[in-house]
Amino acid sequence: MTDLYAVMGNPIQHSKSPQIHTQFAAQTSQDMLYRAMLVPLAGFENAVHDFFKVGANSEVGKGLNITVPFKEQAFEVADTLTIRAQTAQAVNTLILQEDGSILGDNTDGAGLVGDLVANHKVPLQGRRILVIGAGGAVRGILQPFLHEQPESITVVNRTFKKAQALADNFSEFGNISACEFAQLNAPFDVIINGTSASLSGELPPIPSSVIAAHTVVYDMMYGQELTPFLQWSQKNGAAKVLDGLGMLVGQAAVSFELWRNAQPDSQAVLLKMRQQLNL
Repeated sequence: MTDLYAVMGNPIQHSKSPQIHTQFAAQTSQDMLYRAMLVPLAGFENAVHDFFKVGANSEVGKGLNITVPFKEQAFEVADTLTIRAQTAQAVNTLILQEDGSILGDNTDGAGLVGDLVANHKVPLQGRRILVIGAGGAVRGILQPFLHEQPESITVVNRTFKKAQALADNFSEFGNISACEFAQLNAPFDVIINGTSASLSGELPPIPSSVIAAHTVVYDMMYGQELTPFLQWSQKNGAAKVLDGLGMLVGQAAVSFELWRNAQPDSQAVLLKMRQQLNL
């Protein structure tokens, strides 16, 4: 029987996950199919359970990626959770276990850390890091980032209460605090934009003083051109500006390895996707 995997979301037509995982499967000679599934906003739990039911067809659902807006619901649907999923309180990967239960994990942070540290040679240990945003995307990266032992992480958000709640929730893992945008007045070593502002062409209200000549700026979004936030950072003298395509491929590679116990060549896939973006 062919094993079936999918990404569930709403909307979903833009997803690059089928392309990524199909290439991973070809590289590692895996007998599997990977699809994109549009799920009704009110039908997520049923869709997950239907996917993992063993039917009469020749395909058996073995694993799911979960994207917007279902990551918090996936956290509730999972029977058991990894530590990083528990701390994120959001799940982007579901894995069918041998006993029929569903394990939830969050590979977003591992994908982002891997992209920064392995792909771009940006060390995080001992660094002062600014994280912009306090939504699900940021929640998924904080514990893996703190595991890298930075000097500090500062979370800033339009709603200060949300930033403060995140800092409180993750304080057991390292030095993390929240602040208001108006309080930002010194440069950081690494800046992560975890907001979706770039999708609408907007900029977070941060002062240029957060950027110094050595600052690395990373936007979780990506596109054919630099995002507005990366363009702004470049103009203000950042040493390096990076988009989120490597994070996308990286988190997919971690999910794939969890499902298939096979390590794909994520660099080859990332290079191919980058070339397609720039056509």
